[in-house]
Amino acid sequence: MRIRATVAAVSGALALSAFAAPAALAADGPKAPAGVAAANKAAHSATSGQTAFSSAVAAAGTPYKLNATFSGVKINAGKNIVVGATAVVKAPVSFTLTHGAEVNIHASDFFSAVELYRGESFDNEDEWIDSSNAKCTDTSATVANCTATITLDPAALKNAQSGAWKSGAFAVAFNGEDPSNPNLDNVGVATKDNVATTKLQRLSKLTVNATPEPVKKGKTITVVGKLSRANWEDNKYHGYSTQPVKLQFRKKGSSTYTTLKTIKTSTTGDLKTTTTATVDGYYRYSFAGTTTTPAVNATGDFVDVQ
Repeated sequence: MRIRATVAAVSGALALSAFAAPAALAADGPKAPAGVAAANKAAHSATSGQTAFSSAVAAAGTPYKLNATFSGVKINAGKNIVVGATAVVKAPVSFTLTHGAEVNIHASDFFSAVELYRGESFDNEDEWIDSSNAKCTDTSATVANCTATITLDPAALKNAQSGAWKSGAFAVAFNGEDPSNPNLDNVGVATKDNVATTKLQRLSKLTVNATPEPVKKGKTITVVGKLSRANWEDNKYHGYSTQPVKLQFRKKGSSTYTTLKTIKTSTTGDLKTTTTATVDGYYRYSFAGTTTTPAVNATGDFVDVQ
């Protein structure tokens, strides 16, 4: 994850919009895919009115408005992005890119991508994650269907980064300029803010165990379990405390669960309650989810009532 900070250039020069990672994230934050980082800087220089190249001297010129627009942006097929404790997650991105006939979207120095960000807007964000450079397939001379990937490694994430994210799309044509030190007058940029929203969520797990098995009708059944979720800072699972969880029952032969009661997890994520045995069936716990954590159902535990 990279945090954008505005720093003043020496001798009263114009402010530069520098892309710098704070110490906590510099070593392990997700890195922008090759080429996309420079394109991102050019895109932000166009939207913010400031040169976004972190060099001692500001890159010359101002990008021109590229004749390209974005539509139909989807992140992870419209679903939240759920990341566990250890496995890298690759979330697909798709969009339609409409452009002028003069724009060569297949040039080696043309980049288009989608950026997840937090902050006020695309040109004033606090932190962001870029997708890979999109691969585009022409559907006509001026329209293409494009796909990209957002790669998320839990080892590079912080728990505070779970929750809601906005997104913007950008395309940059360097037109033969060196991406690391271009004359921006020759660089074309197109951007679009608020193209989609998504949530980054910490994978949740839920267990259940109903005892005794078997049990006599009318006797008490004790149901225990635990709700846990991924911790991106130590890459383990920890109990999710004080969360409402439903105890549900499904009669043998039925496909529908009915809620018996709602209880809260302990400070360690543990669950324990009792109910009365009536008929054969399955008991499970069900968690509805939060902004930072997805919903999850435990696998039903069968109890034979005699």
